[in-house]
Amino acid sequence: MTIIKQSDFIQSITDALQYISYYHPADYIQALGAAYKLEQSPAAKDAIAQILTNSRMCAEGKRPICQDTGIVVAFVKVGMNVRFEGNLTLEEMVNEGVRRAYLLPDNKLRASIVNDPAGLRKNTKDNTPAVTHVELVLGDTVEVSIAAKGGGSENKAKMVMLNPNDSIVDWILETVPTMGAGWCPPGMLGIGIGGTAEKAMVMAKESLMQPIDMHELKLRCAQNRIEELRLEIFDKVNNLGIGAQGLGGLTTVLDVKILDYPTHAASLPVAIIPNCAATRHIHFVLDGTGTAELTPPDLSTYPDVHWAPSAAAKRVNVDTLTKADIANWQAGETLLLRGKILTGRDSAHKRIATMLAKGEKISVDFSNRFIYFVGPVDAVRDEAVGPAGPTTATRMDDYTEMMLGELNLLGSIGKAERGDEALAVIKKHKSVYLMAVGGAAYLVSKAIKKSRVIAFEDLGMEAIYEFDVVDMPVTVAVSASGDAVHKTGPANWKEIIAKHQTIEVKPL
Repeated sequence: MTIIKQSDFIQSITDALQYISYYHPADYIQALGAAYKLEQSPAAKDAIAQILTNSRMCAEGKRPICQDTGIVVAFVKVGMNVRFEGNLTLEEMVNEGVRRAYLLPDNKLRASIVNDPAGLRKNTKDNTPAVTHVELVLGDTVEVSIAAKGGGSENKAKMVMLNPNDSIVDWILETVPTMGAGWCPPGMLGIGIGGTAEKAMVMAKESLMQPIDMHELKLRCAQNRIEELRLEIFDKVNNLGIGAQGLGGLTTVLDVKILDYPTHAASLPVAIIPNCAATRHIHFVLDGTGTAELTPPDLSTYPDVHWAPSAAAKRVNVDTLTKADIANWQAGETLLLRGKILTGRDSAHKRIATMLAKGEKISVDFSNRFIYFVGPVDAVRDEAVGPAGPTTATRMDDYTEMMLGELNLLGSIGKAERGDEALAVIKKHKSVYLMAVGGAAYLVSKAIKKSRVIAFEDLGMEAIYEFDVVDMPVTVAVSASGDAVHKTGPANWKEIIAKHQTIEVKPL
């Protein structure tokens, strides 16, 4: 009988969550480095460079890879010859480990979890509770696979009950383009096939805990139907041309993972969950001898990629901009922002809408300003702000007319595409939408020199801040004339890839 001390289990959870907050899995870094070398799309290559540079900075500075430090998901396999020494349930031990990890003073992580999800949605302040899956297995150890799953990628999860003879590949190829770029590609696709509806979703999530081995699989070729599916889906999804950050390019996914389970003869449940550029997970085993040993990666093995602003990037002062100035910006153009920008995301926009509906006065003047869709990590030590990458802009689409029309906002900054209705409103008001790279939060935060809360302080990370920025890197994603890079980029690269393949196979 193995005895696992409660304190060892809790400390191992804490250590693991801190570890994955600033260390990418080595397999992801190597795969992304290989994708960087192959990438031919300048916009996608620049985005990958930012992600790789951000990853190294986080490993060196021990600060979060992404401002969205995730909802914790733990898969715990408990050997039946194990006894826990303590007075907490297993789920309570996981939650205590989460609480300690997210409140650690030297690297405080962002608390993103809200309770009463269909009501008040009040932040729990410590990122608890986690989602814990427990399985009793043979043996005398406890195996833990734990991840911190970002909301941008989690929100793109899809599930379908296909007919037994339907094509899984066709459904995935129809579904991935509808996911947009809010999941911050390039990443991984986790797929669950079979079982029941809930089993398929759990398998899709658990599959994302597996190491990236697509390169090895391609070299040795498929040995079973699941591996054949992985290869087929990998190639066909990348041929869509979506590319890094949805800007168009050669690499959309670095790997495809699949778990399956027997299912009813009348059913074919299929679930898909993407993992983003801030993929965070780790596996450890406890055998009763103490806490988990987590070895830091060797930074000398990181790709030799060091992002710097393009010499062609235009420096602009947001404090003096007018609609006449932004009218000349072209979709795809890179900018370096200087001056004061506001922040705001879901809860702030909802509160503004409620206040306007009641005829209440808004204390913030948005006129001729830029708003950045972000919920930053708290600052530590001498930081002006913690990691502060963009959140998915489409969640604010419903408020676009209110912000641009009623409040006279000049433009917005976020990640991923905007919906068709929001694009029409942006064009109508001759506004612009700028894109920052998701997965480069620490890098972006270095451009923020001052930060202060100016409204809705009770909303925590969702409060309205004012940032003073210097050379904040962004791309014009939607121009004042309505041109959108998230539409033109993938379409162009899908065509380029198709033509390239045609040229290659023609001699055969």
